[in-house]
Amino acid sequence: MYAPIIARTALRTTIRRGATFEAASSRGFSSSQIVRSGDHGHHPEGPYHNLPFKVHNRKIPFVIPFSIFFLVPFLTPFGMAALAISRM
Repeated sequence: MYAPIIARTALRTTIRRGATFEAASSRGFSSSQIVRSGDHGHHPEGPYHNLPFKVHNRKIPFVIPFSIFFLVPFLTPFGMAALAISRM
């Protein structure tokens, strides 16, 4: 009962995959000589080089702004609750 439907679907899928493969394989990929050569404008790689701010060699140690950035929003609700309780 379902065999013809399954066979038709499999045939359609095979035909589509074949057409897609042929279209992709006939396409010519190329790159310029600049791209193939070594370093073409990339920044240095390694740890901390992908961050938009300095981590090393700073006047203020990184831990201070990092802690303030994360601790102030975290501790604000607790401070508000303590203030509300003390005013009761």
